[in-house]
Amino acid sequence: MSDETAEVRIRPLQDTDLGDITGLDEKIAGEYRPDVWELRLGYYMRRDPDASLVAELDGAVVGFMLGEVRSGEFGLEEPTGWIEVMGVDPEVRGRSIGRRLAAAMLDYFRARGATTVRTLVDRDMEGIAQFFTALGFEPAGLTPFSKKLA
Repeated sequence: MSDETAEVRIRPLQDTDLGDITGLDEKIAGEYRPDVWELRLGYYMRRDPDASLVAELDGAVVGFMLGEVRSGEFGLEEPTGWIEVMGVDPEVRGRSIGRRLAAAMLDYFRARGATTVRTLVDRDMEGIAQFFTALGFEPAGLTPFSKKLA
């Protein structure tokens, strides 16, 4: 990609980022899922367009973080920042791309009046849990429940 001194630019998500994010997801997850990302990006662009972010390195999208500020979810009335999904190009991991995205998103959440930020992490995704722990996140008192539908 680029040398270690190149500057990372964090900016709000744009609808033109669909192809880049789909490509990043394919690199990370091994699946090409443009329909999934078209729906997902459309949702965040409508709900809270300035909350979701992308990271660019030398003009190329190398990371993204999608989220929003909501209240009234799960009985939590205060404005709460939610980080829903993120991804960083495996070729540039270890260069604080995720940390920079998170710092910008947390600043945005604060400016919108959120005093708490929440996310959910699958226990099988140890690297993601370590990432959020390093940012100062802690396990919360909320317990997710799920049920498989036959």
